[in-house]
Amino acid sequence: CPVVLAPKNSSVAMPPPADIVKVAIEWPGAFPKLMEIDQKKPLSSIIKEVCDGWSLANHDQFALQHADSSNFYITEKNRNEIKNGAILRLTTSPAQNAQQLHERIQSSSMDAKLEALKDLANYSWDITFAQEFINLDGISLLTQMVESGTERYQKLQKIMKPCFGDMLSFTLTAFVELMDHGIVSWDTFSVAFIKKIASYVNKFAADISILQRSLAILESMVLNSHDLYQKVAQEITIGQLIPHLQGTDQEIQTYTIAVINALFLKAPDDKRQEMANILAQKQLRSIILTHVIRAQRAINNEMAHQLYVLQVLTFNLLEDRMMTKMDPQDQAQRDIIFELRRIAFDAESEPNNSSGSIEKRKSMYTRDYKKLGFINHVNPAMDFTQTPPGMLALDNMLYFAKHHQDAYIRIVLENSSREDKHECPFGRSSIELTKMLCEILKVGELPSETCNDFHPMFFTHDRSFEEFFCICIQLLNKTWKEMRATSEDFNKARKRVMQVVKEQIMRALTTKPSSLDQFKSKLQNLSYTEILKIRQSERMNQEDFQSRPILELKEKIQPEILELIKQQRLNRLVEGTCFRKLNSRRRQDKFWYCRLSPNHKVLHYGDLEESPQGEVPHDSLQDKLPVADIKAVVTGKDCPHMKEKGALKQNKEVLELAFSILYDSSGQLNFIAPDKHEYCVWTDGLNALLGKDMLSDLTRNDLDTLLSMEIKLRLLDLENIQIPDAPPPIPKEPSNYDFVYDCN
Repeated sequence: CPVVLAPKNSSVAMPPPADIVKVAIEWPGAFPKLMEIDQKKPLSSIIKEVCDGWSLANHDQFALQHADSSNFYITEKNRNEIKNGAILRLTTSPAQNAQQLHERIQSSSMDAKLEALKDLANYSWDITFAQEFINLDGISLLTQMVESGTERYQKLQKIMKPCFGDMLSFTLTAFVELMDHGIVSWDTFSVAFIKKIASYVNKFAADISILQRSLAILESMVLNSHDLYQKVAQEITIGQLIPHLQGTDQEIQTYTIAVINALFLKAPDDKRQEMANILAQKQLRSIILTHVIRAQRAINNEMAHQLYVLQVLTFNLLEDRMMTKMDPQDQAQRDIIFELRRIAFDAESEPNNSSGSIEKRKSMYTRDYKKLGFINHVNPAMDFTQTPPGMLALDNMLYFAKHHQDAYIRIVLENSSREDKHECPFGRSSIELTKMLCEILKVGELPSETCNDFHPMFFTHDRSFEEFFCICIQLLNKTWKEMRATSEDFNKARKRVMQVVKEQIMRALTTKPSSLDQFKSKLQNLSYTEILKIRQSERMNQEDFQSRPILELKEKIQPEILELIKQQRLNRLVEGTCFRKLNSRRRQDKFWYCRLSPNHKVLHYGDLEESPQGEVPHDSLQDKLPVADIKAVVTGKDCPHMKEKGALKQNKEVLELAFSILYDSSGQLNFIAPDKHEYCVWTDGLNALLGKDMLSDLTRNDLDTLLSMEIKLRLLDLENIQIPDAPPPIPKEPSNYDFVYDCN
């Protein structure tokens, strides 16, 4: 095979070395410089080279930072994030900047102090600067200013109110941002500081920025320190927080509910029920319903998350009763069962002074307990020794009997008088139903970090779980009759009926009914017959076309469908998605956006100040990653950012939404998808770009749906014609071929 050599004087264009990055560097008052940065060189050498170019001495007092809105300092740790075409700025070093700001915020001039605090609030986002400022004992300085320094200016508040408000706002903002980096422990703060922050919640109700940051600090204190929880709980009351929920600013309402949730979450078990009683007395539920859920504005994701957390914490109060076994010897507990019998059968009190009447009463009780549907007719207390649902099932039954007496009596008498063995045993059914409702609402589980799934109807009643049970026990009784289940083999019947009832409840809940009455009406439209129709319709997509010819047709058109799904995924990546940068204090999340270029060759990404409305243009995203540089896509526990320690990182739902792009030798781009759908879209799209199979649940569902639709369309002409499982037999040869016509 001949080898063709290039001419001696010809030049061949070589790609730039991977370690060379071309950037522009700015310096105030000078023209920007174009420069090639060698990533193998020490950063200090590069800074010296830049300083020499502008004849600047003392290069160790300078640093490079991104010239975009983030202003992040470039360090040896993050220098690999510099991309070709990036614009950098030469500036004072973090240590120098921290020292200067540390001095400036102590200035005797109000104007100078205000400007310094404003700069400090802006720089505190950067962890490199934060570390230097904290090393100068900057946190202590800020806390001293909050505790005592601001008092000097309170006399000037009347004549310099805007200035004072801004000064305090910038001070608290800087404090919040510095603490967010997790460098300093929350346990170090004094009671005087906590008192001052708590006082701002009342004093500065009209100043949104001060109120917002004060609430954020209180929440972080409670969540990050047990000692501080106790101190904050002494300083701040629910009564002081309630007025902030009655305003119109949704962000303040969100912070307020977050503080309530934090106090609720960290309260000792013996104090949690006491706090719930206070919340009930202050009518927190009705205030949230009126001023938040039914307010004339959309509920944002963060508010939805806080409402979900409050919903979970409220239902978790039931855990104690759910895990408490009944004591058969406890007379107070046995009296509840007596009350159930009395309400159902309205029995007259029997004289108990003779042995005959005692025997007669025992016999009557046994008969009545059997009618009530208990397993143990002699001692029904034994039915409530299994946990879950424990005593919670008995609580629900008594609530139903007392607050929905007519429905209770009707169900009990209707089933106790049946002779066709289709009676629905109320006692056993109530126990099973309570257990199932606890599973649906995940009673006893901690709230997820990412879930927003709150149900407005649970905020419409003070006893929402009990009312939920009352609606569902009537549904169970109705479904039992529609399915003609028998009590002879209760375990088999229970399993079948409870599966249908759970499906009815879950389908009704997914519609997010706004009230319990609306939930009830949704269930009325989901009868057993309707569930069968829905199941049959869904089954058609999976089972109806299983004959060999149809399977062969499926196999033939499947590549076309997969290509269609692939194009859809890539189109979604081209549109892009806004991702959150989750941290320890969720409402202070930063946003970033990532999208694929229309030619599918480059991923564009960059930080955003807030969640965008619609698509973000490519040119506003400062960073790029060529698709050709991607080595792998990993998910879940294999992601670098999921291997770090921390409560958030261990959260199961966050793990299920995490994925990372690995590139170069150690480069990585870490994602936490906003929901499962976006997770599937992005992992599918990235795998498609790498030429790998799309394996997500979403792809399987889309493939099944589109295949089913395509086959139905192709078989429209064969409607009402049965498709054979095997091809028809080849007929025998004719005895002669006289019927053949020769065209020639």
